[in-house]
Amino acid sequence: MNLPLDGILVVSIEQAVAGPFCSNRLRLAGARVIKIERKDGGDFARGYDTAAAGESSYFIWLNQGKESIALDLKTNDDRKIFLNMIADADIFIQNFSPTTVRKLRIDSATLKSINPRLICCDISGYGDTPEMMKKKSYDLLIQAESGLIDVSGSQEGLGRIGVSICDIGAGMAAHAGIIESLLLRERFDKTKDVKISLFDVAADWMTVPYIHSKYGGAAPKRVGLKHPSIAPYGAFLCSENTSFIISIQNEFEWKRFCAEVLKSSAVSKNNKFSSNTLRVKNRELLDETIQSILLSLTDKTLKKRLEKASIAYGRLNTVKDLERHLALKKINVRNTLDDNLSIPSPPLVWEDSQKKAPKFNQHNEILRKEFHDTTNKK
Repeated sequence: MNLPLDGILVVSIEQAVAGPFCSNRLRLAGARVIKIERKDGGDFARGYDTAAAGESSYFIWLNQGKESIALDLKTNDDRKIFLNMIADADIFIQNFSPTTVRKLRIDSATLKSINPRLICCDISGYGDTPEMMKKKSYDLLIQAESGLIDVSGSQEGLGRIGVSICDIGAGMAAHAGIIESLLLRERFDKTKDVKISLFDVAADWMTVPYIHSKYGGAAPKRVGLKHPSIAPYGAFLCSENTSFIISIQNEFEWKRFCAEVLKSSAVSKNNKFSSNTLRVKNRELLDETIQSILLSLTDKTLKKRLEKASIAYGRLNTVKDLERHLALKKINVRNTLDDNLSIPSPPLVWEDSQKKAPKFNQHNEILRKEFHDTTNKK
């Protein structure tokens, strides 16, 4: 089967999550990915944990099928190897700060003087903002700086998003930008570099709270397992202490919910609940009223009523529950020790072959041989 990115060469100086996520998605679509690592131990995500049969869960997740080589770009020999790779490459990715990029002379202008058709993708914390470009940035720091944490958690306290959401979001945005730039190159023979910052991604996601704060008088309050501007929309218990997230999106659903799930005309006729705005205003009373009724229903009865009324709901699952979820698709991968692992599948999989995460500097000899001179240039 031909894959969308067959024949595309990606050279990536990457570490942690954002850069590896981006190059992982390109590799899944058929691109060849050469992962350049530091000589003093490589991608530090290799040491984050030992959950993947003795190796890092982060590294196994995002580095299957890549080729690993350790280079020191400050040395002439290694820089020559790197520049020969660039001469052949279609895409170059790096996720360092702008100041580090300049020190290493891996900026777009330098590299495109060697390969004008190269698409350069820079992933950083704060982009080229002068006051911020030297600042180190990691996922939780961006969650804090962007205000994401201010709208997460409960009234009792702030809460971190439970996965590296800013890193992942930046990787997704970089991947989309690279695909768009490849399309631009193929259609119009032009290239456009891709510059993504974790802060820009997080700020974009904060648009609704931002509008509320700037133009609506106040930012949404932290409401835990509830929605700040829709009610009822949150977690409720049934008689067996099973938690359901129930979501009412419009007045038609609200009427069906009252009639077919709660089976209470008193609730539907209560003027304090007659519109979404009033339900949000009187959320505490609303939630108490709904909860008192649902506590009399078994898990099976509540599920049956919700489905018959066509009301959206979801169970409040644990990570262990995810392992058994009916909708979960999986792929098989191997860690660097050749242990087989079954992990959640990316949303789109082009081929079903099992891939292995590379050992540190595993492809050093073969890559140095391939790129030792400039005769390989396109």
